[in-house]
Amino acid sequence: MLALWLLMYRAVTPMALTPMGLIVLSLYTVLLPWLSIGTWNAIIGFVLLRFRVDPLASLLPQAVAHAAHADQDQPITASTALLVCVRNENPTQVIRNLSLTVDGLVQAGAASFFHLYILSDTNDPQLAATEALKFEAFKATAAQEIDLTYRRRDINEGYKAGNVHDFCERWGDQHDFALTLDADSFMSGSAILRLVRMMQADPQLGILQGLVVAMPSQSGFTRLFQFGMRLGMRSWTMGSAWWQGDCGPYWGHNALFRIKPFTEFCKLPLLKPDRFGPRHILSHDQVEAVLMRRAGYHVRVMPLEDASWEQNPPTLPEFVQRDLRWCEGNMQYGELIRLPKLAFVSRIQLVLAMLMFAGAPAWIGLMLCAGVSATMTSQLSSAFNIDLLKLLFVATLVLFYLPKIASAVDVMCSKKQRMAFGGPGKFLLGVFIETLFSLMICPIMWFNQTVYLGRLFTGRSKGWVGQTRDDHSVAWLSAVRLYWLHTVFGCACLIAIAVNLPHAFVYSLFFLLGLAVPIPLAVILSWPSVGRWMTLKGVGQLPEETMPPKDLLLLELPALLTRQV
Repeated sequence: MLALWLLMYRAVTPMALTPMGLIVLSLYTVLLPWLSIGTWNAIIGFVLLRFRVDPLASLLPQAVAHAAHADQDQPITASTALLVCVRNENPTQVIRNLSLTVDGLVQAGAASFFHLYILSDTNDPQLAATEALKFEAFKATAAQEIDLTYRRRDINEGYKAGNVHDFCERWGDQHDFALTLDADSFMSGSAILRLVRMMQADPQLGILQGLVVAMPSQSGFTRLFQFGMRLGMRSWTMGSAWWQGDCGPYWGHNALFRIKPFTEFCKLPLLKPDRFGPRHILSHDQVEAVLMRRAGYHVRVMPLEDASWEQNPPTLPEFVQRDLRWCEGNMQYGELIRLPKLAFVSRIQLVLAMLMFAGAPAWIGLMLCAGVSATMTSQLSSAFNIDLLKLLFVATLVLFYLPKIASAVDVMCSKKQRMAFGGPGKFLLGVFIETLFSLMICPIMWFNQTVYLGRLFTGRSKGWVGQTRDDHSVAWLSAVRLYWLHTVFGCACLIAIAVNLPHAFVYSLFFLLGLAVPIPLAVILSWPSVGRWMTLKGVGQLPEETMPPKDLLLLELPALLTRQV
C-alpha cells in the first residue's frame, strides 16, 4: 500500500499540493486496502493451489481436513435440518432442486438423519396459495424418504436472518446442525454429507461455509460474469481462507452451522432507527459469522469446488439490483465494527466488506478528475510525471486483476484443468473476452454504487427486493431509462480527454469505455441468440459443461449440458 501511494505521489508531484492533486491522492488512498488484500489473496491462493498436494491440510485442523476426504469412512451421527428460505419464488424450480438433493441423501443411506424445512416469507397472496399447494404435495410425495415441514410467515420480520432465527427458536432444539439453502441453491447429497462429517469432527466448529459455484447458463451476460467469478474466486477464496483461519466468511447459503450456539449468540442486533423505526441488518451473514467467532466457535470455509451450486442473475439490470442490495447491507457494518470483544480479524472483515463498495466513489472520482484535468490543461506533463503515471496505470490494472490472472495461470499449468475448461484455446478465448467484459462492467457497477451510496447518505433506502432468476431480454427503452446518466458521464469524460489530451485517450478507455456503452451492453448480452452463439462457440465454458456432473444432468438444465454429452 505504501509503495503504491508513493508511486502515485511521485506521479502527480507537479500538482501534488494543489487542491486537485490532494483530491487525487486521497481518492487513490481509499482504493489501496482492497487492491492490497486482493493481491495477497491471489499470491497465497496461487501458492497453495500450485504447490500443495492437499491445500485443505494447510487451511483446516487435521481432523476436519481428514473428514473432508473421508466419504463413507465416517458415519453420520448428527441430526441436520435442511433450511430452504424462499420469498416469492417459483416453487416448481425449488422442488426440482430439492428432490435431487433428497435422492442423493437417500442413495447414501443417510436421509433419516435429515429433516427438510421450507421456510417461506412469501407475501404475494396468489403466489402464497400456489406455493402452499405445491409444497404440501411435495411433502406427501417425499414423506417416505425424508421428514418435511413447510411454514410460511405472514410478516417477514428481519428478512432472511429473521426467517432462520424463527426456525431456531421453534425447532432448533430438535437438531444439531442446520444447512442453509437459497431458492436457487443446489447441493448434491455427497456435498452435504461432506460438510456434516467435517463439522462432526470438530466440536468447536460453529459455521462451515462450502464453496459455491455457478450453474451453467445460456444467458450471454451470465456466462461471462460467472466465468470471471470462477477464475477470480479460485485463488481469492483459497488465499483469504489461509489468513482468516478460524475467523472465516459466511455467505448465508450452501453452508452448515451448529444450531445451539447460533441460536444463543448470533441473533442480530437492531440498527439505529431512522424515520420509519428500527432497522434490520440486510447483509446478515458476515455479522452472524463474527458473532459466532466472538462466542468462541470457529468459522471456516472449505475453498474447493464440491458439487455446490447457485444460479446467477441473467441480465445486467438484475445483477445491479442484487449488487445494490449487498451494497446497502455491507455499509450497515459501520455501526457494528465497534461491537465489544470481536476478534481482530473479524473487525478487518467488516471493514473490507465496506471497502468493497466504498471504493466505488473513489474510482468514479478519479475518472471525474481525469476529465476535469483534461479541460484544465493541454499539457499532461505539466500536471503529471508521464513515465511514473504509466507505471502506476499498469501496476494498478495488474493488481486489480491479479486474482483472475493467478487462477488462469494455475489452470494453464494443469492439463486436467485446461481440458475441463474446454481446452487451452477455448479457455484463453474465454479469459480474453471476459477481461474485456470486466473492463466494461466494473465502471458501470462503480457508477451505480456511487449513486446509490449518495441515496443512502440522504436517507433513501431500497431495502430487500426480490429478483428475477429466469432468462429474459432487456428492452432498449428500459436500458435507456436505467443507464442514460452513465452514458452521459462516460461520453463527457472521454470527449474531454480526446479533445484536450488525445495521447491519453487509449488509457482512459480502460476505465471509461464501459460507462459510454452500458445501454447496448445490457441489451445485447440479454439476447437469447447471443447466449446460444456463445454456448455453441464455448465462450465462457465451465467445467460442468465439458464434463457434466450427474447431479446437474438430472436437473434437466438447458441443452448446453446434454449437447456436450
